Amino acid sequence: MVLIKNAKILTMAEKSYDNGFIIVDGSKIVELGDMKNVPEASETDTVIDAEGMYLLPGLIDSHCHIGMAEDSVGFEGDDVNEMTDPVTPQLRAIDGIYHGDKAFEEAYQNGITTVVTGPGSANVIGGQFAALKTYGRTVDDMIIKAPCAMKIAFGENPKTVYNEKHQLPTTRMATAALLREQLYKAKEYLEAIEKFENDKEENDKPEFDIKLEALVPVIKGELVVKAHAHRADDIFTAIRIAKEFNLDMTLDHCTEGWLIPDKIKQSGYDVILGPILTDRSKIELKNQTTKAPGILSKAGIDVAIMSDHPCVSAQHLVLCASLAVRDGMAEEDALKAITINAAKSVRLESRIGSLEAGKDADMVLYTGNPLNYLSKVKMTIIDGQIVYENKEG
Repeated sequence: MVLIKNAKILTMAEKSYDNGFIIVDGSKIVELGDMKNVPEASETDTVIDAEGMYLLPGLIDSHCHIGMAEDSVGFEGDDVNEMTDPVTPQLRAIDGIYHGDKAFEEAYQNGITTVVTGPGSANVIGGQFAALKTYGRTVDDMIIKAPCAMKIAFGENPKTVYNEKHQLPTTRMATAALLREQLYKAKEYLEAIEKFENDKEENDKPEFDIKLEALVPVIKGELVVKAHAHRADDIFTAIRIAKEFNLDMTLDHCTEGWLIPDKIKQSGYDVILGPILTDRSKIELKNQTTKAPGILSKAGIDVAIMSDHPCVSAQHLVLCASLAVRDGMAEEDALKAITINAAKSVRLESRIGSLEAGKDADMVLYTGNPLNYLSKVKMTIIDGQIVYENKEG
């Protein structure tokens, strides 16, 4: 077992500890609490004295393209967008991720233990995201859940890609229509499957369709939809369609969400905001501001902060949270945005995102307050294993 003692533990759950301990057995957290209640360690235990340091759950980047846009490679390593068909729900991120991407190493060296990575926003339906631990010898070793989400996209990107090809969709209307068409088809496909399974003598089995098969969990509400939407009108379209089909959805990017916080709160959908550490590289980003996370969180919305790697390198995720605090977000909300709220955004809060008994032993130890840019990662632990230790300071 591993015992970490004398740490300032920010659990991201109900209770934190100014001077606490945590015990790990294998890949799971088994106990934590105040130092006055620490059990005596045995001779076989690994004991880590974290006096003066902050212990947090491993950080989670809830929307990025790490491993799909390989570091320093170019086209040969770019598997983010399949720009030949605007409807590609059958694509799986795990078939395009390069586990040896240097960005994974930089991520866990900077406290990020989980990344949610997948296709980009060229297509109306881009494909299936995966949640991965950032350390492992193969993609299969790193998987937490795959698929963990389905990517859809509104606004400028699908329009731009397919306008250049003189192909549908070249308007926002066509983007919405294509999405509706596929969701209706998936609904009918599911109904046909259910009819066949209920009475195989009277009903024919529907012909297998890999696209519709991939959308069945979406229609059933079993797979969360990540809706790429920057502008307010696109956010409203995403909400409209999600309500129409009763989809489980998050609003990803949500650049202009800060202009309509009451409407987003009313919708009931959570927000994955970002990237906020970039220039305004296109029209949709003209109202981008680092004040947005604070405005939305103060409106009572669960906000996660993403890197959108490689738009912002995943290793700078905590810096994005720090900028949000500088511009009005509460410190606790900012830390939740890269831990428990990020876990909730892909429905994985039962395993990751907070330090609680029974959860995965994913932790990061900081030399000081993690939102202070001078603080360094001292140690990163994934599934109870020390994967990085800074021995210089």
